Amino acid sequence: MDKILAAAKAIALARRNHAPLEIAPADEAEGYQVQRALHDLLLQHVGPLVGYKIGCTSQVMQDYIGIPHPCGGGVFQKGVHDSGVQLAAADYVRVGVECEIAVRLKRNLAAGEAPFTAEWVGEAVEAYHPAIEIVDDRYVNWETMGAPTLIADDFFAAGCVLGEIVPRSSVPDLKAVKGRAIVNGEEVSHGTGADVLGHPHNALAWLANHLAAEGKGLHAGQLVLTGSLVKTLWLKAGDKVRMELDGLGVVEAEFT
Repeated sequence: MDKILAAAKAIALARRNHAPLEIAPADEAEGYQVQRALHDLLLQHVGPLVGYKIGCTSQVMQDYIGIPHPCGGGVFQKGVHDSGVQLAAADYVRVGVECEIAVRLKRNLAAGEAPFTAEWVGEAVEAYHPAIEIVDDRYVNWETMGAPTLIADDFFAAGCVLGEIVPRSSVPDLKAVKGRAIVNGEEVSHGTGADVLGHPHNALAWLANHLAAEGKGLHAGQLVLTGSLVKTLWLKAGDKVRMELDGLGVVEAEFT
């Protein structure tokens, strides 16, 4: 356990100092152990854990990152922003954004209820948000890091920006939702809800089952970022980002 805690402390320090990370857990299971220890260390700096992000849920992202399956990470209170926010690019090592469908849960998904299906977790969703996931390339060379290290460090997670909440009753067919990523007024990428493991609820079911295997659950009120519809867009200071998701609305942010 000392090795786990030492790795978690190294990540926490690297994040505070914007220093590149050099740790290598033995495997993905150890990566998640380090991540859990890291979450305990981060609470005083970033507030409570308010939900999760899921990475590598689309073919485009699996191909880009080189990891053929989903990976989870934490979302903390201080990293959640409302649409229209201005954030300092200097607060990140190398900031990027992704276009996502976020879900808000209305009831718990307890470990004892597993295994979960997409239908089951879909019933637990209260509402949705159009979302920008903020990611941070905190690595010397992430292409060679491997999944265990990325998992330990919350898989690039650096927060999110949420658009207006959309109640479940008025949400379109999520598979057909088209998302457009617009940077400085120009559309640079697009994707659909079907790109996220066939349906965003499949990603949510993956997360619920992943947590259940560790004896953990999802809780009412928690937020889940289900995965990007587009390949990560790396930004520079001054960039304005707008994500448009058909039937879900718009979310915007500026990195000053």
